[in-house]
Amino acid sequence: MSENRGARWRRLDNAAKIFPSTSGRRDTRVFRFYCELKENIDGSVLQTALDRTLEKYPVYRSVMRKGLFWYYLENSDLPAIVSAEKDPPCMNLYIRDRKNLLFQVNYYQKRMNFEVYHALTDGTGALRFLKELVKNYLVLRHGGEGLPDLPITDADVTIQDLENDSFSKYYKKPVRGSGSIMKRRKPCRITGAKAGYGNLNVTEGVVSSSVLREKARAYGVSVTVFLSAVLLCAIHKEMRRSQRDVVLMVPVNLRKFFPSESMLNFFGWIEPGYQFPEGDYEFEDIVRTVDAFFKQELTREKLGSHMSMYMKLEQHPILRFVPLELKNPALILANQFAEKDVTAILSNVGVVDMPQEYRPYIQRFGVFISTPKLQLSMCSFEDDVTLSFASAFQSKNIERNFFRILREFGVPVAMIDDQFPEHIETEKRRKTFFQWFSFTCIAAAVIAVVINMIFTPSREWFPIVLGITMSMWVALSIGFFKRHNLLKNGIWQTVIFSVGCVLWDYFTGWRGWSLDYAFPAICLTVMASFGIITKLQKLRAQDYMIYYLLIGIIGLVPLLFWAVGLVDVHYLSVICGGVSFLLMAALVIFRGGDLAAELHKKLHF
Repeated sequence: MSENRGARWRRLDNAAKIFPSTSGRRDTRVFRFYCELKENIDGSVLQTALDRTLEKYPVYRSVMRKGLFWYYLENSDLPAIVSAEKDPPCMNLYIRDRKNLLFQVNYYQKRMNFEVYHALTDGTGALRFLKELVKNYLVLRHGGEGLPDLPITDADVTIQDLENDSFSKYYKKPVRGSGSIMKRRKPCRITGAKAGYGNLNVTEGVVSSSVLREKARAYGVSVTVFLSAVLLCAIHKEMRRSQRDVVLMVPVNLRKFFPSESMLNFFGWIEPGYQFPEGDYEFEDIVRTVDAFFKQELTREKLGSHMSMYMKLEQHPILRFVPLELKNPALILANQFAEKDVTAILSNVGVVDMPQEYRPYIQRFGVFISTPKLQLSMCSFEDDVTLSFASAFQSKNIERNFFRILREFGVPVAMIDDQFPEHIETEKRRKTFFQWFSFTCIAAAVIAVVINMIFTPSREWFPIVLGITMSMWVALSIGFFKRHNLLKNGIWQTVIFSVGCVLWDYFTGWRGWSLDYAFPAICLTVMASFGIITKLQKLRAQDYMIYYLLIGIIGLVPLLFWAVGLVDVHYLSVICGGVSFLLMAALVIFRGGDLAAELHKKLHF
């Protein structure tokens, strides 16, 4: 992280830059690693284990902040609290305008869960954290029985190594014509009824690693290639006859090709696929096609050129200076186009290795990730391979096909029963309230129009009711969607209400009250409320100074209007301008260094 006055912060790595713009209810970009022990979890011991783990990996104590050109991560002293599992898996961890940690640890019966937002780390970094957490828990729980405290990672790895941006480290300006991605026909897409927010469809099975390797070895390929071919067949069985192209996205851990100890994102991907014939096909043909693609694409040169191509896009001088509010729609659109290029995702985290002394206490490890599509994630521990499907769809036919094909190959599958507790749908209740409030506002407006037209057609008073109703709805909507940051809420309310007053004044026969009284009064009220909010919430300087600066700038506008002759009654405008000037002067004099540091973070490009 960059050292500066105030909180330490760091830029997002190349892969992480797209996540804050594209994550939400449809795809939270959260993945869960879990470890199931052979005994029930003690929550208090797990809390102590988490505190110890965070001492070794402080990079996880970060919150997402929004700058003018890019999002960034800022170090935080927020506590990480272990809790019993009560929410559906992989729910939102990054919530806009709320400063909260981007990971959580909870437990249910014998299972401890580590969920993390993808902008903070990738699968390799998350697994390293979970292994350290499991080790600390077991040592705390069984250290009195002689269980030793053994290192999980190399002792000479520094915090700087863990926080290193490996994308920037290995970036080379690509040669013209290199790094092009293989073009193929448009692949088929999985469709059907969606499971809905908070209802991620998780299906898990466990197979023998030795049996799986034996089946893959019979075709002369790796386990990942073999399972990719099986997944392609499982998907094709559910497609229409005209949908012949099935394409997978397979994430690749770049640390295997470029030495790195970074806990940040450092991954690429390849997109193997197969064009199924109209009639019968041989499984061996699929395996050979996928294996040839893996061998062609999994080279340091290929992966390096693809990585550099995306880094070059990020470093483009014009794109760097485009404001984030304009980048966001472009990133969302690019992400939607990228999703159309693949049918499903297969992610092999690999072997989870733990010291021999800890293995008798551990049943298995597992991983799955939120997705708007279908994703198969896998990891192995000792002789168990956990195959975890996460799907946004209600249908489980593809998952059934996949495990059925494995059984036909002679690979026994032990299905894992649903182990998620019942959850309380708090967010759904909030949404229901807002829906009813919106309907009530519409109903009030319609009733006003009906009464006006029937009983008092000669007097058109319904526009006043419509204006009041609209103002109420806008105020509550802003409060609802910006409720996590009251200062930002105040800035929005200032702009919306000021513009609303000007429009109301204009359409009801201009009298000038909106500029003479309303606009400066709103600014003064919001400035006063900022002081109260700051005091009550005990906000730190870096949490409020940008909003103070913004309201100070807005508060000078009434004075400018008076200077150019747009204001007839000037005393409120002069008072507002004077208070705004004093507010900004106080910021510069008493918090000048912190303000400069905060502006540097917000304006970095």
